[in-house]
Amino acid sequence: MSFSRDDHGSTPLKAETLLITAGRDTEAQKGFVNPPVVHGSTVLYPTAEDLRAHRGEFQYGRRGTPTTRALQQALMALEGSQCAGVGLTPSGLSAISTTLLAVAKTGDHLLVCDNVYRPSRNFCNGLLARYGVEITYFDPMIGAGIAELFKPNTKAVLVEAPGSQSFEMPDIPAIAAAAHARGALVIDDNTWATPLFHRSLEQGVDISMQAATKYIGGHSDIMFGTISANAKAWPQVAEAIQLLGVCAGPDDVFLALRGLRTLAVRLAQHHQSGLEMARWLAARPEVIRVLHPALESDPGHAIWKRDFTGASGLFSIVLKPAPQQAVDRLLDTVKLFGMGFSWGGFESLVIPFDCAAYRSATTWAPGGPTLRLHIGLENVEDLKADLERGFAAFNAAI
Repeated sequence: MSFSRDDHGSTPLKAETLLITAGRDTEAQKGFVNPPVVHGSTVLYPTAEDLRAHRGEFQYGRRGTPTTRALQQALMALEGSQCAGVGLTPSGLSAISTTLLAVAKTGDHLLVCDNVYRPSRNFCNGLLARYGVEITYFDPMIGAGIAELFKPNTKAVLVEAPGSQSFEMPDIPAIAAAAHARGALVIDDNTWATPLFHRSLEQGVDISMQAATKYIGGHSDIMFGTISANAKAWPQVAEAIQLLGVCAGPDDVFLALRGLRTLAVRLAQHHQSGLEMARWLAARPEVIRVLHPALESDPGHAIWKRDFTGASGLFSIVLKPAPQQAVDRLLDTVKLFGMGFSWGGFESLVIPFDCAAYRSATTWAPGGPTLRLHIGLENVEDLKADLERGFAAFNAAI
């Protein structure tokens, strides 16, 4: 039984309910709530004619199993009616690289948001450049002004909302309108909000990607990516997945599906705790600016409020000018904020960053050292106390 409507069959189910019910078929699962983890490559055919015709519900492990189908169905329900298909990849970066290879070829031109995830930028400047794809980076706040950057060979626009580390909020509907008027696709890295808080396919995006390593998995124990596309773009994405041999492992698929079931309650807590911590930090004398689009003071707040239904636990802060030693003392003092890359799990994290070297259409000059924080599921009073100790060490080292 795969659910999408209530018992009366007339009212669409809310997203929180879809997360629990979509992609489930308890009859096929012999009554079990969760689908089995299918470890398989070869699928046997009953007759020679079936083999020649590739006739069968499943054909080969790389092309799908009951486990992958369950996750794909659940993600399609979450993405909304504009979603024509979902591809599963072994990492967030593989979702990005597969998507860009699907839409671009030698001689094509791509427009890429200047605050895109750094490995996305590296892929554009590395492999795509070697393949003869031209890249132009643009100011994430350009809005409808992006129309001036299109060329006859522009095939797609890549945005990230909000941007990686610096958290600028692009106006996706305005960018999409300009792109579609010129026959270009719009690609969105939707990892920060997930389709629960931002249905980007309904905002004019053609392809929405996620590093499901983050909030979909939710427990810092898998590497995973997803690619969701509308009817216009899905054939290109599906072909690229098949030709590139992209395939996620069955155990990671199962863990992603398990994480998806609790996404609503986890993200609600990340949203609440993240905003409380952001407001507390904004009032700290050691902090000169908080980069969080859900804050009323943020330049991107109006766009976030219009296009999003929630925020995640990831944001950045700009500290008052201080020597590196003081920042290191802060980082070495806190205990509940682990220092490590990635985010989206149950634990709080912090990393220092400086994105000046990987901006070209804009200038990064925040006015002080910068830290990216992920607010996990710990009690916020404990997190505040931990940062209090860190700030004391910071101030003592100045």
